[in-house]
Amino acid sequence: MAGSIEHLKTRKGAFRIALIPPEVLQALNDGLLETVNLNEFLALELPRLARSVAGQIGIDAAHERLEDTLAMLASFKPMKRHDHVARAFYDIVALHPERDAIAHRIATHPSDAARCWAAQWITLSGLELPRQLQAVRRFAADPHFGVREIAWMAVRDAVIASLDEALELLQPWVRDADPNIRRFASELTRPRGVWCAQIEALKAEPWLALPLLEPLQADGSRYVQNSVANWLNDASKTQGEWVESVAARWLAASDAPATRYIVRRALRTLSKA
Repeated sequence: MAGSIEHLKTRKGAFRIALIPPEVLQALNDGLLETVNLNEFLALELPRLARSVAGQIGIDAAHERLEDTLAMLASFKPMKRHDHVARAFYDIVALHPERDAIAHRIATHPSDAARCWAAQWITLSGLELPRQLQAVRRFAADPHFGVREIAWMAVRDAVIASLDEALELLQPWVRDADPNIRRFASELTRPRGVWCAQIEALKAEPWLALPLLEPLQADGSRYVQNSVANWLNDASKTQGEWVESVAARWLAASDAPATRYIVRRALRTLSKA
């Protein structure tokens, strides 16, 4: 079966759910294929996918805990449904004698949704921050954009709770060779962020994160550049003068196109004002 879907992996995603080809939907719901856009993600038949993944990673697809969760999914908004599925898998696997092997299977599963559930387990783990960051790294570097977004959201609350420690632990991340890892450190600590709790301490004192931002001021990756610019734009809404001073200092130190791009996007809110 896996060989028969190879031609689907290079597809461009449909711009409407109704236009997703049936063979794509089947492969997605069978856990054999990653989504390529939001429409595909929203089109997932979550109960079917969850049962497929359960069988593939080695747990009972008809487990009572999973079936109870799937029965109530319609009561929740689409994204919240994934939270409940992730929790059900976590509870089942936590008591399984082959827990570590199953955890590895779901963390490396072909379905991006399954890997997202595995990333969400970090939130549920109760681990100390250093171990949470260690556990989330594989998801921060995941080739799929959706998994990378879940990765930083999974540890956001832990970072807020131990901000000083987090800012220190993340310093090697912004010098990593992988742009996904560098971007993770920036996106994770954005003062405002998107769909997540705000970091009040960094809204008030964004300069605390300079050790993370400074190494990225001329980063060669547009993915990282956008995150740094958004970080500073967040900060400009509470500490506009400071952001302007950082922008001026960076431009004085570097005439790189990357720096000019970051600064221009970082000042967009202030420019409108």
